[in-house]
Amino acid sequence: CLSSTGSESGGIYTPPDAVLPVPPFVDKQGETSELKRARLLYQSRKRGMLENGLLLSTFAGKHLDTLTDTQLITYDRLINKPSNDWDIYYWVTGAKETPEEFQSDVMDLLKKHVLNKDRESRIRQPDLY
Repeated sequence: CLSSTGSESGGIYTPPDAVLPVPPFVDKQGETSELKRARLLYQSRKRGMLENGLLLSTFAGKHLDTLTDTQLITYDRLINKPSNDWDIYYWVTGAKETPEEFQSDVMDLLKKHVLNKDRESRIRQPDLY
């Protein structure tokens, strides 16, 4: 039995509003640089997909301490504003073109990190502060 608002495809009922809304990104105000670095390291580790968790956490472990406050804001927006982790993965690996909004020196540094020209082992995420 179907309700008038749902649909059925292959025996699976899909309600009309099956996608959970993603809250809009809001810049964090009043954080110290140290607190922002700790939060970004944690958020870089705890992604929705392992691939991004490894790429972003190893990048964060290597570069967060040397990023400027402006670059930290850029990185925060890069990893937290897109609603789909696959978009981030495709942009940093070059599978899809990076939207203008996310083009930056931080994105360039992240893409260089992803290339891993020195063949560093990246099977372990860095420790939290």
